Amino acid sequence: EAGARRALSDVGLGGNDAVLTIHDMRSLLECISFVRRTAVQTAVHVITTGILIALLAGIAMKLRWFGPNP
Repeated sequence: EAGARRALSDVGLGGNDAVLTIHDMRSLLECISFVRRTAVQTAVHVITTGILIALLAGIAMKLRWFGPNP
């Protein structure tokens, strides 16, 4: 127990508010994880949407839906 208290004190978590500080750090890490997960999901959606739009534009051009029809 004494070793654990000393180790916490060495990293600045030796006071009475150490529990709150550790709780805040865990919350911050959870937020970072959530933001990272959301950013990846958003990037995947944007890339997927871009690919689908490019495919539809290619199909429209190939079938000559737009522009002068000979």
